[in-house]
Amino acid sequence: MELFSDLKNLFIHCRTGQDRYQKIIELGRDLPPMAPEEKIEENIVKGCQSIVYLSSEVIDGKIYFTAHSEALISSGLAAILIRAYSGQAPEVVLKIKPTFLEELQILGSLSPSRSNGLANMFLRMQQDALKFLVTV
Repeated sequence: MELFSDLKNLFIHCRTGQDRYQKIIELGRDLPPMAPEEKIEENIVKGCQSIVYLSSEVIDGKIYFTAHSEALISSGLAAILIRAYSGQAPEVVLKIKPTFLEELQILGSLSPSRSNGLANMFLRMQQDALKFLVTV
């Protein structure tokens, strides 16, 4: 799907699990900073190995996400989901699953606890998207 083509291009030269891990860390380093006032208990994603903050807002019918984690892997995984879904309609977040993670072999490069955290980040994004749709 075109929605994820830029992510696919980012990982195109990653041949090994180590290459993918390095790319995820790089994306974590490049994640834009989150405003300090967004780092609150309510924005903590439950079920992540590290503390991950995730916030969202809707502007002109599109949902935008920001995230922060001290752990670079968690930041990188959040960055991947943000690149995929930020700026999309909330319906896109609800309807289109992150199957690109399998195509990019990211899931196979993660420990079970990191995979679970990634799933919880996406679930939180879907919950936020649904919340915006219900309140509109």
